[in-house]
Amino acid sequence: MARRRKRLPEGEFDAIIESLSADGRGVAHLDGKAVFVHGALPDERVRFRYTRRQRRHDEGVVTEVIEASPDRVEPRCAHFGVCGGCSLQHLAPAAQVVAKQQALLDAFTRIGKVTPERWLEPLRAERSWGYRAKARLGVKFVEKKGKVLVGFRERGSSFVADLTACEVLDPRVGRRIESLSTLIGGLSIRNRVAQVEVALGEGDGALILRVLDEPRESDLERMRAFAAESGLCLYLQPSGPDSIVPLDEPARLYYELPQWGLRLAFLPTDFTQVNAAMNRRMVAQALALLDPQPDERVLDLFCGLGNFTLPLAREAGSVVGVEGDRALVSRARENATANGIDNARFYTANLYEPLEGEPWLRESFDKVLLDPPRSGALEILPELGRLRPRRIVYVSCYPGTLARDAGELVQRHGYRLAAAGVMDMFPHTGHVESIAVFEREK
Repeated sequence: MARRRKRLPEGEFDAIIESLSADGRGVAHLDGKAVFVHGALPDERVRFRYTRRQRRHDEGVVTEVIEASPDRVEPRCAHFGVCGGCSLQHLAPAAQVVAKQQALLDAFTRIGKVTPERWLEPLRAERSWGYRAKARLGVKFVEKKGKVLVGFRERGSSFVADLTACEVLDPRVGRRIESLSTLIGGLSIRNRVAQVEVALGEGDGALILRVLDEPRESDLERMRAFAAESGLCLYLQPSGPDSIVPLDEPARLYYELPQWGLRLAFLPTDFTQVNAAMNRRMVAQALALLDPQPDERVLDLFCGLGNFTLPLAREAGSVVGVEGDRALVSRARENATANGIDNARFYTANLYEPLEGEPWLRESFDKVLLDPPRSGALEILPELGRLRPRRIVYVSCYPGTLARDAGELVQRHGYRLAAAGVMDMFPHTGHVESIAVFEREK
């Protein structure tokens, strides 16, 4: 039997906003129940209407700001509030970073039951707009509107937002949303293009069109004209990731880490950080905190295509990188060779599965760098407890799993949480990138 949806209270209600949720909504309490209010900021008095009721909490949206926070600013994007790509454009950038630091502190306290001995200065890039070089955009032909929509999903919905531009995307794509809409709208398969994958390097840029039917020759001609005008390389994806092929010449995608004289090549589907400027600063901070020495051996877990491994190889005696994605390991080896690095070795291993027999686990390491996905690194922590590196630097894209793993390292494996801080990799969103340093207890 289908569960009946709770009837929403009618009218508008006043609330005092107490804090900010992890996804950028204001949190209030009415009659003892938490209400998450879109568009509200801490210390504001707002009027809102309910949009959803659940057993443990309710949701709403601001209809009027009665008393505004001093940190409230005018959103730069005309689509803010409808598009789900950003959630914090109405909050001043400096205050966004403070909120993210508070989210990390709350996670450490609530989940890991640990507190850093020292807070690192928040890491921010100079540019907070037009920074995003990787994205997945939805595509939908809407007959009633007579156009193809290209963009992120609407907030809290599966519908594609009707965008004309995107302020956080790299302008090579962010300023071409309407051109992309026109391109796809003119194809014979306009209702059979499902998404556009964006992958931009410091040289070329690539767009992968997920096509559910084979394009006609006239469609290919339109695509080639768009590629020539935009300078972007187009790829077609008729089925799974292995089916991706360039329309013509493949893109030469790479990013640079000039502090170490490195150029890292990647393919359009490879994982890379979305914000190249912040990535450079993040790598520099991670290495400064790890402080690799010429006589030390370093282990880089979840190493990807060598984003940290190759800079580490410039400073440490030797580095071992381990990654679960075989294709990324191949790219890491290719990047090491291309950059003249011969003191880095790479292994493919699923770090979430038992690792008996892995040769690198029979070695000793002075220091470890961890850069896991959102799910964290819990499964590998017992091995780190056995290896007993003097220092661990943990780069995290999700405070909840960092806090959980910090609790494990401190309470079970003999480490102390020496320092932690946030890095604003995704300005104007609720996404929190962070870094933590663990020192082995004497």
